[in-house]
Amino acid sequence: MKFRSLLAAATMMALPLVANAQAVNGPYIAGGAGVNFMHDEDIKSLGGVSTSAAIKHNIGPVVVLSGGWGFGNGLRAELEGSFRYNGGNGLNNGGGITSFGGNEQKFGAMANVFYDFVGAVPGVTPYVGVGAGYQWAMLQNNHGAGGGTSIAIDQTKGAFAYQAILGAALPITGAPGLSLTAEYRFMGMMGDRNYSATVTAGAASARTTVKLDDNYNHSVLVGMRYAFGVAPAPVSAAPAVPVAAQVPARSYLVFFDWDKATLTDRARQIISEAAAASTKVQVTRIEVNGYTDSSGTAPYNQGLSMRRAQAVAAELVAKGVAKNAISIQGYGQTRQLVATGPGVREPQNRRVEIILK
Repeated sequence: MKFRSLLAAATMMALPLVANAQAVNGPYIAGGAGVNFMHDEDIKSLGGVSTSAAIKHNIGPVVVLSGGWGFGNGLRAELEGSFRYNGGNGLNNGGGITSFGGNEQKFGAMANVFYDFVGAVPGVTPYVGVGAGYQWAMLQNNHGAGGGTSIAIDQTKGAFAYQAILGAALPITGAPGLSLTAEYRFMGMMGDRNYSATVTAGAASARTTVKLDDNYNHSVLVGMRYAFGVAPAPVSAAPAVPVAAQVPARSYLVFFDWDKATLTDRARQIISEAAAASTKVQVTRIEVNGYTDSSGTAPYNQGLSMRRAQAVAAELVAKGVAKNAISIQGYGQTRQLVATGPGVREPQNRRVEIILK
């Protein structure tokens, strides 16, 4: 209960720092730390004899570090390394063994795939993920005793592992690419693991085998994620200062949706204003120049910029502008209005500029 209250308080404190969420596009690194809760670990057999005993564990720490790649459409893939620690806390149905201590440490590597629900919650990006890999479980100083008999286990065994992940990322204003993360993870190790053990009864000792069943962990983590190459948010333009005499503008900007060359209602309104202005000022030529953002390939963007320019020119002609007065040019992803790196869906770069000359 205290942990949930602390997490809620931290989230409320972070709200003024939250920026607009966007899909991860390119490389990123992440890390998190928290607590993990381990299921009782069944001892299937001791020396070949079936048992109903189970090792109990205390709550322990967990640390996860990862690096990955975002594809710009909500999908991410990453490689992860993790470490978990749980102290032993006795046995259930231990028969003559009345005490049991030591610890279990798990470490390994996982490959994960995520989907980010960008825009589903304002300012926050929920995500889900699944992963598979390999984990090693090291039993260290595991000793049990009772009724004149003791057992000791000190060995490391590995097994195939899988996990499911639920989380949320909160982008931080003023730090492009940086996000606060909170996650729940369920991880399981599949299959039996056979550990060598020493059983001592009185003065006699013998080696035997302890077979442990599947291993399950629940983890709650908070952390940070940094995506490389995220451009700062564009600065809002200062409001225009009204002037006494209203002079028609000499250039107009028409914006487009991502990967589209179709005109919106707002775009048609701006084109209509440009067409009307061409009759009020001295115009010898009208340039219609198309542009795109940096997502997609350069050849594709070149064609898309031309289609956008042609759509605007056709609308100008429909509004009464002479076709032979219009020159059309596509510049693709060059001459950006907002400078970005490659693969960035910057809305202000998806435009056509109408210039009255």
